[in-house]
Amino acid sequence: MAYEQALVTGGAGFIGSHLVEALLGKGCGVNVIDDLSTGHLRNLARVKEHIAFFQGDIRDPERLAEAARGCDVVFHQAAVVSVPKTVKDPMESAQVNDLGTLRVLETARESGVRKAVLASSCAVYGDDPQLPKRETLPPRPKSPYAVHKLVGEFYARLYTDLYGLDTTCLRYFNVYGPRQDPFSPYSGVISIFMERAVRGEPPTIYGDGMQYRDFVFVEDVVQANLLAAEAETAAGKVYNVGTGAFVHIADVWKALCERMSLHSEPDFAPPREGDVRESVADVHRAREELGFEAQVSFAAGLDETLKWYKKHASAP
Repeated sequence: MAYEQALVTGGAGFIGSHLVEALLGKGCGVNVIDDLSTGHLRNLARVKEHIAFFQGDIRDPERLAEAARGCDVVFHQAAVVSVPKTVKDPMESAQVNDLGTLRVLETARESGVRKAVLASSCAVYGDDPQLPKRETLPPRPKSPYAVHKLVGEFYARLYTDLYGLDTTCLRYFNVYGPRQDPFSPYSGVISIFMERAVRGEPPTIYGDGMQYRDFVFVEDVVQANLLAAEAETAAGKVYNVGTGAFVHIADVWKALCERMSLHSEPDFAPPREGDVRESVADVHRAREELGFEAQVSFAAGLDETLKWYKKHASAP
């Protein structure tokens, strides 16, 4: 293993908590920093005795330096992750996503961290009509969130070129799985649909339902992070993390209804500002350079996620 002690920013969140568990499973020591604004300590309940948890904001240099002490790799997951929220409040979200990411990179440099893996997003591609989305496409961000993620990529590359910090950015497509919080209006579509299905209530679909996404299961995203951290030729590069396949939003609800024997038509509303209509990943670069390939089918991932939501549906 290329590292012994890891820092996971946003480690009490959906993706971060799964990453924490995977790192512990590999025998790595883990520090977590999270301000718990969207993350939850319950996500770390199974591992809390085996990690060092720092409650704090990534913009706090002293707290972040404390959390990074002794670490040789940083997985940067902390962010304002909602596109609509960044549209509503671009200034505050930029403080976290732009300056927070810069603070993480600078702390990594000052602390002697060897590797930083950053969570980016397919949102950077915007509405470029070319499909599938390749890493070489010019970015066309349609939301402040997308701009934030693109800025993070530029900073990461700069820290590799200027300071020798080994950085890799992963452009997540639509991540789903257990622990994704459905109780926020800014949550991922699958988690919201799950919560509605379990309650027997119809969801709201923004648009006509024919828009589609490349849905990637959280375990596959974790594996991409681990591979990126160990890769020796990924410094300063960006990689798509998706499946290379897509599902229409309306078909997600249909699949859930079939699994739960529901007969419920969704409500439709106008498309939301900043949303992209079509998105699917070209996964060749990640496969060839990281050895990454998604292993969990959409059907299997949906089954696993639904199993978790049925168990936890009453826990807001």
